[in-house]
Amino acid sequence: MNKTQLTAKLAEKTGVTKTQASQAINGVIDIINEQLKDGGRVILTGFGSFSVAERAPRTGRNPQTGDVINIPAGRFPKFKAGKNLKDIVS
Repeated sequence: MNKTQLTAKLAEKTGVTKTQASQAINGVIDIINEQLKDGGRVILTGFGSFSVAERAPRTGRNPQTGDVINIPAGRFPKFKAGKNLKDIVS
């Protein structure tokens, strides 16, 4: 399912227009992005949680040449599924 299909499904389920559903989805995504940018966390009980994880600097190998390369530290988004979501999927 892509964002357009999700918007249509949300509009159908809630009885709002597709424009309103799109605004709601975009609003939720913007809020999650803002929280993660600031190092925060978003918890949707039963669904899951979005957070930011830190990755330490490390060394790796260039797969083409085999040379050792330094990989800098970084931050990346992380999603952990909640119990209800895990139960639905399994």
